[in-house]
Amino acid sequence: MKTFFLSLWILMLAVSCQARPSMPDKTDTIPETLSLRVGAECFVDAIANPTESTVDLIQDLRNPNGGGVAIVGNQSSLVGNVHLVDTLLAKGVRVTKIFCPEHGFRGKAEAGARVGDETDAKTGLPIVSLYGKNKKPTPEQMNDVSAVIFDLQDVGCRFYTYISTLHYVMEACAERGILCIVLDRPNPNCHYVDGPVLDKKYQSFIGMHPVPIVYGLTIGEYAKMINGERWLKDSLQCNLVVVPMQNYRRDSSYALPVAPSPNLQTPQSILLYPSLCLFEGTNISVGRGTDKPFEVIGAPQYRTTYMESENSEEPGKPTSFTPTPIKGVSENPPFKGQWCRGLDLSKVSVPARFDLTYLLWMYNHTPKDSFFKNTNSFEKLAGNDQLRKQIKAGMSEEEIRASWEPALSQYKEIRKKYLLYPDVER
Repeated sequence: MKTFFLSLWILMLAVSCQARPSMPDKTDTIPETLSLRVGAECFVDAIANPTESTVDLIQDLRNPNGGGVAIVGNQSSLVGNVHLVDTLLAKGVRVTKIFCPEHGFRGKAEAGARVGDETDAKTGLPIVSLYGKNKKPTPEQMNDVSAVIFDLQDVGCRFYTYISTLHYVMEACAERGILCIVLDRPNPNCHYVDGPVLDKKYQSFIGMHPVPIVYGLTIGEYAKMINGERWLKDSLQCNLVVVPMQNYRRDSSYALPVAPSPNLQTPQSILLYPSLCLFEGTNISVGRGTDKPFEVIGAPQYRTTYMESENSEEPGKPTSFTPTPIKGVSENPPFKGQWCRGLDLSKVSVPARFDLTYLLWMYNHTPKDSFFKNTNSFEKLAGNDQLRKQIKAGMSEEEIRASWEPALSQYKEIRKKYLLYPDVER
């Protein structure tokens, strides 16, 4: 099976590169008329259109006596409008198991909610949760697996846990010599690199690697970096294949066809997410329990004299909201049932940077002694203990940003080694 997949990868690479003979450099552009094709589509095309020399290999993939194929996927794992699991089964691929990340296989669990093992009602396949206590596939769970196909939609932030799931899946494959195939997808926050680089003392499931908050890589490129920098346990390297996208531009806007998780429902919320998620470690709501999660921020204790002004100095439009439980999205939101005042950011222009404006503004317009409600959580999200101290000391955004060097520039140099697509100068 392992030999088959490596041979299949050579075929897929040839198929995916037909539209452009070689990797463009920074000055090259891809014509806008060429439509983006994600890694899953290229992968399925190679299976559906075998050449004379690969017929035997395709039959091997469908061999009922061969090893099973495990899929790491969720609601974003689509080939067109059809789920990858359903597509591969229809092509005769011997899919025997599904691994799912935070939010579950169908993406219906809220952030942090328990996701248990179950059976997929449509296919009858066993679903194994990789969230909670079982973040890494166990040897027993990998016993009947000959290859793992990973296909999750990332949003390009260090604390978005799908890249942590990627790490543990790669590690489990490396320990057993199992091939790991990552099907690449666009990263809507891939056009810039910014934020403090994680201090290893603050490693957790919401920050496993020494990268900035916004790391500027697709999930396939990120997998290559995990492998190349030997970040897996005991410096292991995984037998890794990344199926690249076709006609992808890092600087093009990309509207995700489905929400990657329950509270990232719009392109605006995904663009704001890197700058707003740190509020999760504060006493400020990010709109969970409203119709604008990660597009509004506020709290009952928010103080302002500008609530009635359309032309205030606030970095957003004055608003108010009352969080209420929403099943499968936010069932126990912060400030449930309480009237909150704050800012509506749904119409603001989001700059290509990790923006401290909102964090500093809310700190200065709410009681400072209760702002950091959970110091441990905030520092894990920030990746250090310095940002909290800098905010409390009254440092400006420019002063705080300067403290991210030289680590941020050093990361950018490391990143260059793993790019599969043209870079963007920022």
